[in-house]
Amino acid sequence: MEAKAKTISDFKLHDRDTGSADVQVALLTQRINHLTEHLQKNVKDHSSRRGLLIMVSQRRRLLDYLHTTDSTRYTSVTKKLKLRK
Repeated sequence: MEAKAKTISDFKLHDRDTGSADVQVALLTQRINHLTEHLQKNVKDHSSRRGLLIMVSQRRRLLDYLHTTDSTRYTSVTKKLKLRK
């Protein structure tokens, strides 16, 4: 929970922000990284692999939304999270 709260505090737009696209992308990236490590150890865990693919596509949709609405926020989020297009 502390990692989640720290991630939210790093990416929030205002003091009560917990659901903006920036925060959602950051939280999804955190979960994706964790699940990627899990799948490297447990190669045959196909149900978790499906969940990972769903999370990756959700993050892609949120990043596309950010790119169309506010490209400066998009570039700042991708730089902070070290994501590539």
